[in-house]
Amino acid sequence: MLPKRLLTRCMNYVAFLIFGPDCIDVLRPTRGYITLIQGERMKSNHPEHNDTTSIDSIDSIATRLEGVRETIMDEYRKNHSDPWIIAFSGGKDSTLLLQLVWEMLLSLAPEERHRKVYIVANDTLVESPLVIDHLKKSIKDISKAVKKMFLPIIVQITQPCIDQTFWVNVIGRGYIPPTRNFRWCTDRMKIQPTNRLIEEILAQHKRAVLLVGTRRSESQNRRRNMQKHSVKANEMNPHSSIKGCWMFAPLADLLDNDVWMILMQRKPPWGSSHRNLITLYRNAGGGECPLVLTKEDAPSCGTTSPRFGCWTCTVVEKDRSMRGMIDSGHPEQEKLEMLFDFREMLITLREDNENRLPVRRDGRTKNRDDGTRVYGPFTLEVRQEILDRLHDMESQMGERLISRSEIEVIEDIWWRDRIREDGRLALIEKLNQEEV
Repeated sequence: MLPKRLLTRCMNYVAFLIFGPDCIDVLRPTRGYITLIQGERMKSNHPEHNDTTSIDSIDSIATRLEGVRETIMDEYRKNHSDPWIIAFSGGKDSTLLLQLVWEMLLSLAPEERHRKVYIVANDTLVESPLVIDHLKKSIKDISKAVKKMFLPIIVQITQPCIDQTFWVNVIGRGYIPPTRNFRWCTDRMKIQPTNRLIEEILAQHKRAVLLVGTRRSESQNRRRNMQKHSVKANEMNPHSSIKGCWMFAPLADLLDNDVWMILMQRKPPWGSSHRNLITLYRNAGGGECPLVLTKEDAPSCGTTSPRFGCWTCTVVEKDRSMRGMIDSGHPEQEKLEMLFDFREMLITLREDNENRLPVRRDGRTKNRDDGTRVYGPFTLEVRQEILDRLHDMESQMGERLISRSEIEVIEDIWWRDRIREDGRLALIEKLNQEEV
């Protein structure tokens, strides 16, 4: 093992060679080697840790990074004009993917940039406020930089159709908040809006390549899924449902450590820095820092798998990300607390069968294998209660959480549901009278 001071200097020098002269100088450990976040972390020099950040590990990151860059360049320079579509969430993986593509474009002469690159972000309209603020700022910075640099990049944000938003489905139709077995939200609010845009692009170009930041080291489920579909970093895979669309995952073989090391060493080419992104992950992990500099530091954020997404998400039992942001003492702590409590209220309402109709929206009944009834949507009274509470929270926050257009759609659904219910009750009364 090299002396710590010499190792630190070597790491900085290697980082300079890998990432260039404008890298962010964060490689200055004081009493321990660098520890990065997520999953298979690089350990500090604590006696219990045996995988210290070393010249070998830095060199392996450089090797993997160079392989990704070559893969991206080789695919882009192929002799056709099929556009690229980058699925951009503002998270660490999609940010790194966009950064590497952007740097690749800058390395080419203007006449060699022959393929369009679409950056596609999705706003479900109920995103965590801190996450959507970060995403919108990133998109704004990216859009400005694209114009200045004359890059063949087109930026677009998708949203769910007005009749398929979270509030229209929950407050309007009475859908219970999503569960693991009834996860209706992902398709309506994320997949469908993005797929519609991809179809529009395909209508112009016939073929397109969808770049995603998925990696094997994200989780066991991700690894199994990528193995099942034989996903390789340097190969194309056909989209499962969109003809003419091919999937490309150039980051597939990068480790979590690689992603953070690269992001923290180099500023985004569209300006600003990655500090806000790092802060989001740190706070979501309950105040844990994504870069641990000493052996006394707490475990890095991401070890508890922070989940960024909708603040209304009830698929997970506990929203650790929102809780972590609240506990970190964020300036908007009071606002986040209200959102957190509202989500808990939705779960409470969902779990009480008294709040739900005994039949489904189509009027049919359903029983489980054990004979117990599967209850249907929320009653109209409960839907009204949710809307009233949402309006109350809007007043306390001083900002809008549901649009006027959504409310109009909800009122139309309620009107039709009342007519249907009145007709059902009238029919029951008539049948009862005939029996008498």
